[in-house]
Amino acid sequence: MNFWDSSAIVPLLVAEPATAQMQALARQDPDLLVWWASQTECASALARLERSGALSQEGVEEALRRLTDLAQGWHEIEPCEIVREAAARFLRVHPLRAADALQLAAAFVAAEGRPRSLPLVALDDRLLEAARKEGFPLAERVRP
Repeated sequence: MNFWDSSAIVPLLVAEPATAQMQALARQDPDLLVWWASQTECASALARLERSGALSQEGVEEALRRLTDLAQGWHEIEPCEIVREAAARFLRVHPLRAADALQLAAAFVAAEGRPRSLPLVALDDRLLEAARKEGFPLAERVRP
């Protein structure tokens, strides 16, 4: 099982340079493990694409349907005190935004404090660097 950051989930919903690679990873291991707020983060990314004109209203609606379908089958790490504490620590030691720190903390909790046991799938450079430094194996990624 891999832990999926929302940056890697969005290409499963809309055509992006990383879509083929993320689809291949999802086919290899279809049990997606995600942070509790990933669905909201993906919806936010889709809304940004619509506002920028990169995605039509119809495209967003279709992507949101895909997101709902995908979310029905994934496994979520729920918010809890351990996630909050780990995120606060990650914010002190890595140049992360709050949402990325929560993603990394959720992965850390999912790995039961043993990051080497859980590969992380992400396309965000800051998150990838922090995850690497914390000891997470990183799934192969594409550079757009």
